Amino acid sequence: MVRRRTVGVRPRAKARARNADLSATQSAKEPVNAVEIRGLTKTYKGGHGMPAMTALDRVDLDIPRGALFGLLGPNGAGKSTLINIMAGLVNKTAGTVRLWDIDIDKKPRQARAAIGVVPQELNLDAFFTPREMLAFQAGLYGVPRAERHTMELLEAVGLADKADAYARTLSGGMRRRLMVAKAMVHSPPILVLDEPTAGVDVELRQQLWAQVRALNAAGTTVLLTTHYLEEAEELCDTIAIINHGEVIAREPTESLLQRLDRKELAITTASDLHAVPDALAAFNVELQSPRRLCFRYRPSETRIRDILTAVRSCGISIADLTTHEARLEDIFLELTRDQPAKRSA
Repeated sequence: MVRRRTVGVRPRAKARARNADLSATQSAKEPVNAVEIRGLTKTYKGGHGMPAMTALDRVDLDIPRGALFGLLGPNGAGKSTLINIMAGLVNKTAGTVRLWDIDIDKKPRQARAAIGVVPQELNLDAFFTPREMLAFQAGLYGVPRAERHTMELLEAVGLADKADAYARTLSGGMRRRLMVAKAMVHSPPILVLDEPTAGVDVELRQQLWAQVRALNAAGTTVLLTTHYLEEAEELCDTIAIINHGEVIAREPTESLLQRLDRKELAITTASDLHAVPDALAAFNVELQSPRRLCFRYRPSETRIRDILTAVRSCGISIADLTTHEARLEDIFLELTRDQPAKRSA
């Protein structure tokens, strides 16, 4: 039996073979879940009198193919540790991680080719141009010159006119967008965005999200971490919340927002009121000013129609009304505050 020697294979040839394996896997069968995590645990050893710390504690998580998935959590919750394990930057203590149905332990190179990561920190060479930077990154992944789409990527992130400008001359928002293009040079099916809009102004944030939506619409599975909860609420179809190394919620965004069965109705009256009418005593209502009634109720128990009918029965003329529904921020705070901190391992 003749054994094939691989010692003398050039690194670029190895990279091309790795990407070819990934392409064959994608074309043969697309997995139901882009990411599958089972029992993922990471414990950092203590030292100098410090105890060992568990950053991730038996995490189970599925991210469906094609999802725009939000991973939320307070600082120190374990988000970055999870992403770094997926990217091959941190060794896990226990559990399994599969990226595009590729086990990161059994086929680490193929698994890394299936993911593109946009880190929170800007790690760009100040003396490279965007064109040079993407070409260099493509070379690292073994993408043949004929298959590179440098200008298409720069066009997609709005940097085609800056292709030959030094990175040090780009604004912060431009550098963020260049990081997205850099993560996509090898056409990974999974894109991870770790706090991509930190320090970005409103206009550039809107542009970045438009590009992320376009990538997702084209079939890229996007995993997003952010502290801007209103962005996650607007963008993500599914959200997971992690706290103290544990996933404490994972639901479709709409379902998650319905968890908090609480709503407020503020009514501005056409004339002054001196007290809450007796007919409204059955409701949780407060007279906040002579012309403002505030009702707090559970939509599952009380209909807004019943409140308005009761107000009209009192002869009160309504000048205006506003409602306040539960937002993702309310859910996030309630879930994370209720979970006590874990002890050191």
